[in-house]
Amino acid sequence: MNDPRALPDSDLPAPDDWPCALACLDESGAVLTSTAAFTEGLGMAEGAHPSWVWSAVLTPGSFAQLQAALALQRDFHLTLSLKDTPTHPGGLWFDVRARWDKARARYACVFLDITERMLADAEARHRADQFKLLADNVPVLIAYFEARSLTCQFANQQYAATFGLTEQEIIGRNVADIIGPGASREIEPYVETVVRRVAPTAYERELTGRDGERRWLEVNLLPHIAPDGEALGAFVLISDITRHRTAEQALRETQDRLARFMQATAEGIAFLQEGVITDVNPAACLLVGRTREELVGARTLDIVAPDQRAKVADTIRAGTETPYESVLLHKDGRRLPVELIGRTMEHKGERIRMTIVRDIRERYAAQEHIRHLALHDALTGLPNRASLMEDIGHQIAAARRADSQFALLFIDLDHFKRVNDSLGHLVGDTLLQTVARRITDSLRTTDRVARFGGDEFIVLLPNTLERLDIEEVCNKLLAAIEVPVNVDGRLISVTPSIGISVFPHDAGTADALIKNADTAMYLAKSRGRANYQFFTPAMARSALEALVMESQMSQGLVHGEFVLHFQPQVRADGTLVGAEALMRWNHPERGLLMPDAFIELAEQQRLMLPLGQWALREAVRCARRWHAAGIRHAPVAVNLSSVQFQTSGFTALVQQLLRDEGVPGELIELELTERMLMDDLPEVQRKLGELKAMGIRISVDDFGTGYSSLAHLKELPIDKMKIDRSFVHDLPGDPDSNAIARAIIEMSRGLGLKVIAEGVETVAQRDFLSEAGCDEFQGLLVSRPLAVDDFEAWALGSQVLST
Repeated sequence: MNDPRALPDSDLPAPDDWPCALACLDESGAVLTSTAAFTEGLGMAEGAHPSWVWSAVLTPGSFAQLQAALALQRDFHLTLSLKDTPTHPGGLWFDVRARWDKARARYACVFLDITERMLADAEARHRADQFKLLADNVPVLIAYFEARSLTCQFANQQYAATFGLTEQEIIGRNVADIIGPGASREIEPYVETVVRRVAPTAYERELTGRDGERRWLEVNLLPHIAPDGEALGAFVLISDITRHRTAEQALRETQDRLARFMQATAEGIAFLQEGVITDVNPAACLLVGRTREELVGARTLDIVAPDQRAKVADTIRAGTETPYESVLLHKDGRRLPVELIGRTMEHKGERIRMTIVRDIRERYAAQEHIRHLALHDALTGLPNRASLMEDIGHQIAAARRADSQFALLFIDLDHFKRVNDSLGHLVGDTLLQTVARRITDSLRTTDRVARFGGDEFIVLLPNTLERLDIEEVCNKLLAAIEVPVNVDGRLISVTPSIGISVFPHDAGTADALIKNADTAMYLAKSRGRANYQFFTPAMARSALEALVMESQMSQGLVHGEFVLHFQPQVRADGTLVGAEALMRWNHPERGLLMPDAFIELAEQQRLMLPLGQWALREAVRCARRWHAAGIRHAPVAVNLSSVQFQTSGFTALVQQLLRDEGVPGELIELELTERMLMDDLPEVQRKLGELKAMGIRISVDDFGTGYSSLAHLKELPIDKMKIDRSFVHDLPGDPDSNAIARAIIEMSRGLGLKVIAEGVETVAQRDFLSEAGCDEFQGLLVSRPLAVDDFEAWALGSQVLST
């Protein structure tokens, strides 16, 4: 087999003798062997197939098809088109059938030239398109129905549209479905003539289409006859002869129908001729508050609002029939928004204009209501955040044009969350509504107030030139908001903290103004709440520093930078009775930081919860360590944050912590502030009861600085009261501090509670408190707060001395 084009392992004649185009291809499409018919048919030079490039011969689409089929390595069947050549300017088409030979990794392909068939199909399609174009453009309705089923097999656009259908929807429907059962029964004799007698016939009939329009039609039915003389179907040719048969009758009917419609419709209708009203219906008269006699003969533009007359005149002049909105004038001068729909028509040889006048006042009201809802808070009715941002943008633009300034007040209600948590959201909503009204009533009509979100409000004071003016408004707001609100018999009082930024002094954009006022508001909160603060550049720096510190605290928790120091608690005789865990931060740059350098920020940024949980776990571990070392009867006191105590499942978490660390509850004491005990008495009772059941002791920290009631305290399972250092500091020389300290001690003893005083620094303070009946002491007189190892050494040494 010296011929490189020979098909291997074949008993067939030489390839040149084969009548069809055959070729063997590998999986990449390379031609391994082929017949002469393949070479000639595809225009391949003799012996050129080893370097054959399919992309040079095939059209791009066919080339992509062939590549995809070859890659699958299985049998395939494709139709491929070749590019135009000088000998075949229209290109060639081949039907390709390929069989995959897995063993030899090749395709055996048969190429059949189907160019003539493809060109014939194209010609047939072209002729069909020409016929459809002709059928759709002649002024005749054309259709073809099959004889036995009387179903439509073809219809031009006009025929289908006459019956409210498309060319696709009408196919397959029978006569009754298309023209209606009644009309179908009427034409049965004519259908019988065509189908049974195989004879043409014609008739006229009146048709009421689905659009309600009546027309007179001339119908010609022509049979389609088979070679055996039977009717295969019927051609339907319909000509509209309405205008020839019923022109005058249609005009009279139209006039009568229009007159009845004009009287009955709720929409106004007016007929115009050369800009003058020639007729109107009652609805149009009622709309504009005029009689028919007043309107007929009047110029159209006389009842159009002056600012709309040019547009209406242009529309009438152009004969535009597109609906448009305009404004008419009521007889009393009111502006009436309307939609006008004009139609130009011929009547008795004259050009007239009919205009439908639609009252759209309700539509405008609905649109305004939707806009109001989109830009206002549903609870308070105040503008919402989106509306506020729009207003600030307008204020900035106006202030820049007038070279003036305005103030932005950021108002946040203090401790509002406690109202929601303790009394429920319905009470909170009522409080917000009341506060919104009070803010609004305290402002000028030119001022704007919006609910920014939650319990936050923002006030805009335009054209505010003096600082005193802003302060006056803030004082009015403070006084108005803090007045107690009666909600279901309860008097509830909240106070606002207000931050102030001024355009353009403090910021030039809406976002920056709000951010700066928010920063000032937080300063107001840090300064005792219920006050206002103006933004200063220093606040921005503080805010940045707080942001940096917040990030550093988060990293500090991860890197173990926080530690606990422990301050001993002793009886008057020096016996160790406990230790208070105090948090410190080994800052990588600033050294050891006391709590007052970071606790307030942690509480503001919600870092107090992870910090508090860490401190509690560390304290439990230290208690276990010291108990094992022989330090007895010295529980570790841990300060709880309010967010920690209020966390859902807090008591369960404590119980799990004690179980995980193997520590009895008797070794732990939890310190809560007075304010934490006031929020929700039943819930506080439940949590403290569960903690007491674990053996944990409960202490009230900083007693005397809050507002708790004795009736409240006696309901709670408390073990100890701690006298705040602020009362201890001036003992024994200050009479007021003396009286307060004695009162706390006597009250605690009356409730059966132990008393501990913190901040004891002198012997005189200790002696006074001891004489007054104070049980335990804590302060620099006893010891400074100690690191873990130092406290352990101190406690063991103290224990040795006491023995």
